Amino acid sequence: MFAIIWWIIVGLIAGWITGKLMKGSGYGTIMDIIVGIVGAVIGGFIMRALGFTGQGGMIYTIIIAVVGAVILTFLLRLITGKKA
Repeated sequence: MFAIIWWIIVGLIAGWITGKLMKGSGYGTIMDIIVGIVGAVIGGFIMRALGFTGQGGMIYTIIIAVVGAVILTFLLRLITGKKA
């Protein structure tokens, strides 16, 4: 149960930071959380592919989630053609 809450908290923070970094109106609270969570998965996958382990604290996790969310948002904007 705590893991789900952790993912939501990290997703919320990463989605909010990504919204500020990418200079858009955002996707709304729920979609920002989802983008943050999916970004965390993408960022974790990329870091493992580069040989980095999943060891780290909350700051490390949020940074990786933000990197993944920025990549995801960039790809979403390329596909949809709009700056959300």
